[in-house]
Amino acid sequence: MRVLLVEDEQPLAGYVAAGLRKYGCAVDVAHDGRTALEKCAVVPYDVVVLDRDLPGVHGDTVCRRLAREGRSRVLMLTASDAVEDRVDGLALGADDYLGKPFAFSELVARVGALARRSAPASPPVLRAGDLVVDPARRTAERAGRLLRLTPKEFGILVRLLAADGAVVSAETLLDKVWDEHADPFTNAVRITVGTLRRKLGEPRLIETVIGAGYRLAPP
Repeated sequence: MRVLLVEDEQPLAGYVAAGLRKYGCAVDVAHDGRTALEKCAVVPYDVVVLDRDLPGVHGDTVCRRLAREGRSRVLMLTASDAVEDRVDGLALGADDYLGKPFAFSELVARVGALARRSAPASPPVLRAGDLVVDPARRTAERAGRLLRLTPKEFGILVRLLAADGAVVSAETLLDKVWDEHADPFTNAVRITVGTLRRKLGEPRLIETVIGAGYRLAPP
Protein backbone atom coordinates (compact mmCIF):
# COMPACT_ATOMS: atom_id res chain seq x y z
CA MET A 1 0.00 0.00 0.00
CA ARG A 2 1.14 3.60 -0.61
CA VAL A 3 1.22 5.73 2.55
CA LEU A 4 1.98 9.41 3.13
CA LEU A 5 3.30 10.20 6.61
CA VAL A 6 2.88 13.85 7.58
CA GLU A 7 4.87 14.59 10.75
CA ASP A 8 6.94 17.69 11.58
CA GLU A 9 9.07 15.95 14.24
CA GLN A 10 11.72 14.56 11.92
CA PRO A 11 13.19 11.89 14.26
CA LEU A 12 9.68 10.51 14.91
CA ALA A 13 8.86 10.67 11.20
CA GLY A 14 12.00 8.69 10.37
CA TYR A 15 11.23 6.05 12.98
CA VAL A 16 7.59 5.61 11.90
CA ALA A 17 8.43 5.58 8.18
CA ALA A 18 11.14 2.96 8.67
CA GLY A 19 8.78 0.80 10.71
CA LEU A 20 5.99 0.99 8.14
CA ARG A 21 8.41 0.07 5.36
CA LYS A 22 9.37 -3.08 7.27
CA TYR A 23 5.70 -4.05 7.09
CA GLY A 24 5.73 -3.68 3.31
CA CYS A 25 4.30 -0.17 2.96
CA ALA A 26 5.61 2.26 0.35
CA VAL A 27 6.04 5.39 2.48
CA ASP A 28 6.52 9.01 1.44
CA VAL A 29 7.15 11.68 4.08
CA ALA A 30 6.11 15.33 4.42
CA HIS A 31 7.10 17.59 7.33
CA ASP A 32 4.48 20.31 6.84
CA GLY A 33 0.92 20.70 5.64
CA ARG A 34 1.68 22.51 2.40
CA THR A 35 4.07 19.80 1.23
CA ALA A 36 1.50 17.16 2.19
CA LEU A 37 -1.16 18.76 0.01
CA GLU A 38 1.27 19.06 -2.89
CA LYS A 39 2.16 15.37 -2.67
CA CYS A 40 -1.49 14.31 -2.39
CA ALA A 41 -2.31 16.30 -5.53
CA VAL A 42 0.11 14.09 -7.47
CA VAL A 43 -0.06 10.65 -5.80
CA PRO A 44 -3.32 8.80 -4.92
CA TYR A 45 -2.25 7.54 -1.48
CA ASP A 46 -4.14 4.66 0.10
CA VAL A 47 -3.66 6.14 3.59
CA VAL A 48 -2.42 9.49 4.91
CA VAL A 49 -1.06 9.37 8.48
CA LEU A 50 -1.52 12.99 9.49
CA ASP A 51 -0.16 14.80 12.55
CA ARG A 52 -2.68 17.40 13.70
CA ASP A 53 -0.26 20.12 14.85
CA LEU A 54 1.67 21.04 11.72
CA PRO A 55 3.59 24.22 10.85
CA GLY A 56 2.32 26.41 8.03
CA VAL A 57 -0.88 24.77 6.87
CA HIS A 58 -2.46 23.22 9.99
CA GLY A 59 -3.34 19.54 10.07
CA ASP A 60 -7.02 20.40 10.44
CA THR A 61 -6.94 22.24 7.11
CA VAL A 62 -5.13 19.36 5.42
CA CYS A 63 -7.67 16.89 6.81
CA ARG A 64 -10.64 18.94 5.59
CA ARG A 65 -9.14 19.18 2.10
CA LEU A 66 -8.39 15.47 1.87
CA ALA A 67 -11.85 14.56 3.19
CA ARG A 68 -13.47 16.81 0.62
CA GLU A 69 -11.48 15.25 -2.23
CA GLY A 70 -12.11 11.74 -0.89
CA ARG A 71 -9.10 10.13 -2.54
CA SER A 72 -7.27 8.90 0.58
CA ARG A 73 -8.16 7.54 4.01
CA VAL A 74 -6.86 9.73 6.83
CA LEU A 75 -5.47 8.54 10.16
CA MET A 76 -5.00 11.59 12.37
CA LEU A 77 -2.31 11.67 15.05
CA THR A 78 -2.37 14.05 18.00
CA ALA A 79 -0.57 14.61 21.28
CA SER A 80 -3.96 14.60 23.04
CA ASP A 81 -6.14 11.52 23.36
CA ALA A 82 -9.04 13.32 25.06
CA VAL A 83 -12.52 12.37 23.90
CA GLU A 84 -13.22 15.93 22.73
CA ASP A 85 -10.13 15.93 20.50
CA ARG A 86 -11.04 12.56 18.99
CA VAL A 87 -14.54 13.86 18.23
CA ASP A 88 -13.10 17.04 16.69
CA GLY A 89 -10.70 15.04 14.51
CA LEU A 90 -13.43 12.74 13.23
CA ALA A 91 -15.71 15.72 12.60
CA LEU A 92 -13.01 17.22 10.37
CA GLY A 93 -13.30 14.16 8.13
CA ALA A 94 -10.59 11.88 9.53
CA ASP A 95 -11.34 8.17 9.11
CA ASP A 96 -9.53 7.22 12.31
CA TYR A 97 -7.74 8.87 15.21
CA LEU A 98 -4.71 7.83 17.30
CA GLY A 99 -3.24 9.65 20.28
CA LYS A 100 0.47 9.98 21.00
CA PRO A 101 2.30 8.10 22.35
CA PHE A 102 1.01 5.03 20.55
CA ALA A 103 2.01 1.39 20.25
CA PHE A 104 3.55 0.85 16.85
CA SER A 105 1.66 -2.41 16.38
CA GLU A 106 -1.62 -0.48 16.78
CA LEU A 107 -0.54 2.11 14.21
CA VAL A 108 0.26 -0.65 11.71
CA ALA A 109 -3.08 -2.37 12.37
CA ARG A 110 -5.03 0.86 11.90
CA VAL A 111 -3.17 1.76 8.69
CA GLY A 112 -3.86 -1.72 7.32
CA ALA A 113 -7.54 -1.52 8.23
CA LEU A 114 -7.92 1.85 6.50
CA ALA A 115 -6.11 0.58 3.40
CA ARG A 116 -8.53 -2.33 3.17
CA ARG A 117 -11.46 0.11 3.40
CA SER A 118 -10.05 2.17 0.52
CA ALA A 119 -9.63 -0.87 -1.76
CA PRO A 120 -12.28 -3.10 -3.35
CA ALA A 121 -13.41 -5.82 -0.97
CA SER A 122 -11.22 -8.91 -1.03
CA PRO A 123 -11.10 -12.07 1.09
CA PRO A 124 -8.87 -11.90 4.19
CA VAL A 125 -6.81 -14.83 2.87
CA LEU A 126 -5.83 -14.82 -0.81
CA ARG A 127 -5.54 -18.13 -2.70
CA ALA A 128 -4.48 -19.22 -6.14
CA GLY A 129 -4.03 -22.93 -6.69
CA ASP A 130 -1.69 -24.21 -3.97
CA LEU A 131 -0.59 -20.66 -3.07
CA VAL A 132 -2.04 -19.19 0.13
CA VAL A 133 -1.27 -15.62 1.27
CA ASP A 134 -2.48 -13.94 4.46
CA PRO A 135 -1.83 -10.18 4.12
CA ALA A 136 -2.76 -9.42 7.74
CA ARG A 137 -0.32 -11.96 9.17
CA ARG A 138 2.14 -11.35 6.31
CA THR A 139 2.57 -15.04 5.60
CA ALA A 140 2.76 -16.87 2.27
CA GLU A 141 2.78 -20.62 1.64
CA ARG A 142 2.91 -22.76 -1.46
CA ALA A 143 1.93 -26.41 -1.18
CA GLY A 144 2.33 -26.09 2.58
CA ARG A 145 5.87 -24.68 2.25
CA LEU A 146 6.44 -21.37 4.03
CA LEU A 147 7.88 -18.73 1.68
CA ARG A 148 10.44 -16.31 3.10
CA LEU A 149 9.75 -13.15 1.14
CA THR A 150 11.16 -9.63 1.37
CA PRO A 151 8.63 -6.79 1.90
CA LYS A 152 8.85 -5.86 -1.79
CA GLU A 153 8.35 -9.46 -2.95
CA PHE A 154 5.40 -9.84 -0.60
CA GLY A 155 3.89 -6.55 -1.81
CA ILE A 156 4.12 -7.62 -5.45
CA LEU A 157 2.59 -11.03 -4.70
CA VAL A 158 -0.37 -9.48 -2.87
CA ARG A 159 -0.98 -7.05 -5.75
CA LEU A 160 -0.94 -9.84 -8.32
CA LEU A 161 -3.24 -12.05 -6.25
CA ALA A 162 -5.68 -9.19 -5.65
CA ALA A 163 -5.81 -8.56 -9.43
CA ASP A 164 -7.32 -12.07 -9.83
CA GLY A 165 -5.61 -12.88 -13.12
CA ALA A 166 -5.71 -9.37 -14.57
CA VAL A 167 -2.46 -7.82 -15.81
CA VAL A 168 -0.70 -5.45 -13.40
CA SER A 169 1.74 -3.04 -15.03
CA ALA A 170 5.28 -2.54 -13.78
CA GLU A 171 4.40 1.14 -13.29
CA THR A 172 1.55 0.21 -10.93
CA LEU A 173 3.80 -2.12 -8.95
CA LEU A 174 6.48 0.56 -8.70
CA ASP A 175 3.91 3.11 -7.55
CA LYS A 176 2.22 0.90 -4.94
CA VAL A 177 5.10 -1.20 -3.61
CA TRP A 178 8.02 1.26 -3.76
CA ASP A 179 7.92 4.99 -2.83
CA GLU A 180 8.69 8.47 -4.16
CA HIS A 181 12.45 7.80 -4.15
CA ALA A 182 12.13 4.99 -6.70
CA ASP A 183 13.67 5.76 -10.07
CA PRO A 184 10.89 5.49 -12.69
CA PHE A 185 13.46 4.02 -15.10
CA THR A 186 14.72 1.41 -12.65
CA ASN A 187 14.60 -2.32 -13.37
CA ALA A 188 13.81 -3.02 -9.68
CA VAL A 189 10.37 -4.46 -10.51
CA ARG A 190 11.76 -6.88 -13.09
CA ILE A 191 14.54 -8.02 -10.73
CA THR A 192 12.17 -8.44 -7.77
CA VAL A 193 9.67 -10.39 -9.87
CA GLY A 194 12.54 -12.65 -10.92
CA THR A 195 13.57 -13.43 -7.33
CA LEU A 196 9.90 -13.91 -6.38
CA ARG A 197 9.47 -16.42 -9.22
CA ARG A 198 12.42 -18.44 -7.96
CA LYS A 199 11.06 -18.51 -4.41
CA LEU A 200 7.61 -19.58 -5.61
CA GLY A 201 9.15 -22.53 -7.43
CA GLU A 202 7.69 -24.69 -10.17
CA PRO A 203 5.35 -24.81 -11.95
CA ARG A 204 5.74 -21.10 -12.64
CA LEU A 205 2.90 -18.88 -11.38
CA ILE A 206 3.85 -15.39 -12.60
CA GLU A 207 3.53 -14.69 -16.30
CA THR A 208 5.13 -11.76 -18.11
CA VAL A 209 2.77 -10.09 -20.58
CA ILE A 210 5.11 -8.34 -22.99
CA GLY A 211 4.47 -4.61 -23.16
CA ALA A 212 1.79 -4.75 -20.45
CA GLY A 213 3.11 -6.15 -17.16
CA TYR A 214 2.61 -9.28 -15.07
CA ARG A 215 -0.23 -11.55 -14.04
CA LEU A 216 -0.71 -14.53 -11.78
CA ALA A 217 -1.77 -17.60 -13.70
CA PRO A 218 -1.95 -20.62 -11.37
CA PRO A 219 -1.72 -24.06 -13.01
